Amino acid sequence: MQPVYLETFRSGKLAETAGRAFNLLGSCVICPRKCGVNRLDNRKGFCKTGLKARVYNFMAHHGEEPPVSGENGSGTIFFAGCNMACVYCQNYEFSQAPCPDREADDRELANIMLELQNMGCHNINFVTPTHVMPQILKALLLAVPEGLKIPLVYNTGGYELPEMIRLLDGIIDVYLPDMRYASREAALKYSGAPDYPDLNAASLKEMHRQAGIAKIDKSGIIEKGLIVRHLVLPDGIAGTGEIMRFISGGLSRETYISLMSQYMPCYRSGEFPELRRRITREEYRRAQDDMDRSGLHNGWIQEAGGLDRFAGTNIKPTYES
Repeated sequence: MQPVYLETFRSGKLAETAGRAFNLLGSCVICPRKCGVNRLDNRKGFCKTGLKARVYNFMAHHGEEPPVSGENGSGTIFFAGCNMACVYCQNYEFSQAPCPDREADDRELANIMLELQNMGCHNINFVTPTHVMPQILKALLLAVPEGLKIPLVYNTGGYELPEMIRLLDGIIDVYLPDMRYASREAALKYSGAPDYPDLNAASLKEMHRQAGIAKIDKSGIIEKGLIVRHLVLPDGIAGTGEIMRFISGGLSRETYISLMSQYMPCYRSGEFPELRRRITREEYRRAQDDMDRSGLHNGWIQEAGGLDRFAGTNIKPTYES
């Protein structure tokens, strides 16, 4: 299976979409914050990112879900800045706090993609791409004619505008979004994003429409599809049961779920008594029960402590020829 963006590039649609997305930076409305700043003039809004993407690091990453990392690793690009404000963020050093990063123009970002491919990575994994989606598209216009040919993974916190996800139709092969919260109150309190549940649900429906159920090849590597990540939080804060019911009824019972137990009190979580501890084994077992009751049977589970990222699995893949 060829990555979908190759045909989109050949047809000229990739160039057209990149131009449309880039123009939106002139009064930035590419994420739900809709700051309206002129990023083309290097002005910075909520995400603290101007004209150029800020790259914190890139590497062959072996800690993602098994079909994403595979044997050779996922070619992961960690972008600095974020459009969320999660008080418990484990990556706060580069998502929210000032950090040593480098601004990468289109040429450098394309070179990073090609370098990761040359390292043997199975895919290019854009981590926190929402606020730099136009820059990514511009870089693809340089990387594709120079031989980029591995799948693209859109690894997002899930705070997206559905209309921006629609722009990515025919470009992204694998969507790897979070579903963080079922309630507006929790989304506001812990991430400053009260509209997260509604926009998240609508965006995942669009991702599912585009990419469908995950297709995993005979070597165990994902070629295309949607994997939904859900981080179990203490005291049922995330609303796991409601989220699982949405995935089952609003997407598909065949949807692949990564049920994560690795929550740790980080960043500003000490300011919230309910977030000052890790989850218990019983809380994680209840989350598994929610998943089972919703009829969801594809995906990955972890030990409650999250020390071994994928200690167990209930995956039942259908291999694609």
